[in-house]
Amino acid sequence: MDGLLDLVHTAVSSPWFYLALFAVALIDGFFPVVPSESMVITGGVYAATGEPNVVLVVVLAALGAFIGDHASYFIGRGSGGRLMARLKPGTRRHKAFIWADKTMNERGGLILVVARYIPGGRTAVTMTMGCVRYRLRTFVIFATLAAVSWSLYGTLLGYLGGMAFENDPFKGVILGVGLALAVTAIVEIVRYLRKRNRPAKATVEDENTEPISLSV
Repeated sequence: MDGLLDLVHTAVSSPWFYLALFAVALIDGFFPVVPSESMVITGGVYAATGEPNVVLVVVLAALGAFIGDHASYFIGRGSGGRLMARLKPGTRRHKAFIWADKTMNERGGLILVVARYIPGGRTAVTMTMGCVRYRLRTFVIFATLAAVSWSLYGTLLGYLGGMAFENDPFKGVILGVGLALAVTAIVEIVRYLRKRNRPAKATVEDENTEPISLSV
């Protein structure tokens, strides 16, 4: 175990960690199998001991997330026109597309910010926003808010864990990841309860469309 901790400490304190953090946060924006949040938390834990620099962890994680979200947006934007052209008016898929377009125009910014805290959900939302051609200028504003708040949140969780277990960073990482999972679980529970308690009229309308899990 000590050898593993020494290896992790060496990796996190290396200047290459900054590049890796940026790259992972970027890739996670459109390929959601990379553990970017865990890496940000780990950076925050070790930043509490002095290395890496906590400000650089926040900045590079946010910048990577911001660019990754835009990559996902433009992937969706590139495929949206072809998708819409293949959809026949009146079909369930066409209605689903119209519903997604309407929903994003009404509260896409809020959905984007909340989805950043849901692994996998962020990619579905950003790609859908591109697909329905959500206004780019507005997307940039909310993507910035989402990326910066997510980066601060992950780094702060790690930093608090690192301060609580200054002599045992591994426990700090466990604490930070555990808190992140708890927040994600709370968000999912709230979404489930809100969906279950929606008015019957809205439920009937939703049954006429293809299910799309974008509401918050």
